[in-house]
Amino acid sequence: MSLAEQIESGKVYMEYGHSDPADKAYAETLTNLRRCSKDAAFKYNKTLPSRYRKKEKILRKLLGALGENPFMEAPVHFSYGCNTYIGNNFYSNFNLTVVDDSRVYIGDDVMCAPNVTIATAGHPLYAEFRRKGAQFSMTVKIGNCVWLGANVVVLPGVTIGDGAVIGAGSIVTKDIPPGVLAFGVPCRVVRRITEDDRNWIRKGVPMNNDWMTLTENIQK
Repeated sequence: MSLAEQIESGKVYMEYGHSDPADKAYAETLTNLRRCSKDAAFKYNKTLPSRYRKKEKILRKLLGALGENPFMEAPVHFSYGCNTYIGNNFYSNFNLTVVDDSRVYIGDDVMCAPNVTIATAGHPLYAEFRRKGAQFSMTVKIGNCVWLGANVVVLPGVTIGDGAVIGAGSIVTKDIPPGVLAFGVPCRVVRRITEDDRNWIRKGVPMNNDWMTLTENIQK
């Protein structure tokens, strides 16, 4: 199995030390892509916030796909950038980190609080394998209208369903279904999100009346 096939299929692989010419060439391509990603992220992070159009142009060149109305607070960090595909109306607060050795798919209307990490790469538990530089990469999928709270970590191979909310500080090790509140270490589903939640800012704090009136008018 080639290096490219190992990476694509989620198998354990090493990025360096290959003898096969095709694998050596692919490893060099990966190195160059990472360098380009780091340069682009550095440029984005050092560009003035008021130069919004310039910053957006950098993102569109860096990422695999980027929808309409993106906003990412600097700093941001990507391993490759080109492996990350983001939908419309994406927002991330400070210090979004995406370890996109494999693909990351993010839907529309997704929000990330500060210090969110999305990681597709991991390493075997067996120490001797790690000593040889072994790793694996698994795709992460985040649905539409998902909110990731502050300091959330999403681990390799995880899918988060549409409308889910992941509470602050959670480590998401397994798939999360649509329309639920989940949090904890490891992250677990706490309850479903229902129509009653439109009446509350958070538990015990009722939604302000002017907002309820506004949303009712919008729905009409």
